Amino acid sequence: MKILLFAMTLIMASTLQVRSQYSETDSTYKHYFVGSTLFILGNFIPNDPNAPGFIQLNLGYRITGKDVISLELKTWKYAWPLGINPFYNSANITPIEKFPGYIREYGFAIAYQRYLWNGLYAAIHVAPLWQTFKNESGNTVGNGFHIFNTYRVGYHVKLFNDRFFIEPSLGIAGRPYYTEMPDGFRKKDDKWPKWTPEPGLHFGYNF
Repeated sequence: MKILLFAMTLIMASTLQVRSQYSETDSTYKHYFVGSTLFILGNFIPNDPNAPGFIQLNLGYRITGKDVISLELKTWKYAWPLGINPFYNSANITPIEKFPGYIREYGFAIAYQRYLWNGLYAAIHVAPLWQTFKNESGNTVGNGFHIFNTYRVGYHVKLFNDRFFIEPSLGIAGRPYYTEMPDGFRKKDDKWPKWTPEPGLHFGYNF
């Protein structure tokens, strides 16, 4: 159901405006933007003891009409391995796959985005993230670090005379590098892949 809703959002967004790309020769477009991702809505699921406490702030700059860089400041927590994709695998809520506690992460991502045709773009996000491992009592049992990369293809849609925008996307996310986890966490994490498909829906305000 979640995959269907995301696909419908992508189709609807891509039909809103045919020519969404910024022209390299147009100096009037707004170079700066701030934004986030709709994943923050996961913080507001009623009566969810596993709410991710997710915060993300995107700060971006349009170098040209086709080239964009941004800094993404983020933090969240999770109690199941990242390799369990919640969009097609319900194991992410089963007690047997749950960590003996949770992981809280803090860090940032550097993202580069390149327009390919009209509003269609490709992007890479490279995120160094610092980890704190907590047991069921909330006590710290270890610290770690990993690099979490995401590769995306999406569509940029201008809204309200280019004051706002949304960017539905599909991508693959994973960890090319990570440090050793505490034993109980590692045993759960080793059972699942280090890369998984990941949809996205970013939004922002241009200025």
